[in-house]
Amino acid sequence: MNADHDDAFDGAEDALPDAEFDGGPLEEELRGAAAVLDPVPAELRRIAVDAFALHDLDARLAELTFDSLVDALPVRGVTDAPRMLTFRSGDLTVDVEVTAQGLMGQLLPPQPARIEVLGGPQPAAPDTLTADAMGRFAGTVAPAGPFALRLRTDGEVVVTEWLRA
Repeated sequence: MNADHDDAFDGAEDALPDAEFDGGPLEEELRGAAAVLDPVPAELRRIAVDAFALHDLDARLAELTFDSLVDALPVRGVTDAPRMLTFRSGDLTVDVEVTAQGLMGQLLPPQPARIEVLGGPQPAAPDTLTADAMGRFAGTVAPAGPFALRLRTDGEVVVTEWLRA
């Protein structure tokens, strides 16, 4: 290119309006066309969702130390026993009971926290529960499919292992 041509584009950024471009309908149409003409493979979508789960890289992982489906002895005559889970991360223990009506649990040592119930690839925001000063929490939505818990306490983020409900 010659120097005169380069000079013609100097300051072109200043000629753009200050308002951001709103490509709402155009963007939707392009996304629809891309989905039809070049869809994202299911395996790549799964990998992307798994990678997004790691966006809290500074979060500590709470290891599953007890699962009643694996570790408990079956009780004769009990058909709909709740699933009991225990996770540990350092000094923090998270006890969770999962039933068809939802889940409830407690943090030990007791402390307030915000708890997100993470699900598989879903566009909706995760269900958020609040642990009180005694560390108790409860939710009325039972996890379906793979799930994990993300706990946000005063100074740290802890994420449990992923489990299948």
